[in-house]
Amino acid sequence: MKIRIKGNSIRYRLTKTDVANFDRDGYLEETTSFGTQVFKYALQRSANSELTAGFNNNCITIYMPLDMAYEWTNTERIGFESNDPQLYLLIEKDFVCLDNVIEDQSDNYPHPAGVC
Repeated sequence: MKIRIKGNSIRYRLTKTDVANFDRDGYLEETTSFGTQVFKYALQRSANSELTAGFNNNCITIYMPLDMAYEWTNTERIGFESNDPQLYLLIEKDFVCLDNVIEDQSDNYPHPAGVC
């Protein structure tokens, strides 16, 4: 799972394995160590009616409603976004890049536009 933060916008991009694990467990977490401190970000299924987020104990958690999580993990749906004007949230499947990158993309979804 990758995270991108810009201002009041948070985006998670998940590989095929990430999506399968989230579908199975209802929870997915990544960590980044900064010496003695650890930053975490997570995706969690919830009973909420829309995408929401929280920040506790150095962890950003995005909460995804059950029906949304089911649709996203079991269909071709690319992603979901929030409608909150104060904090924009986007959860999406990670596609293979169309340009050359060093990163391993073997677990990414095929790009809808095709790969060059």
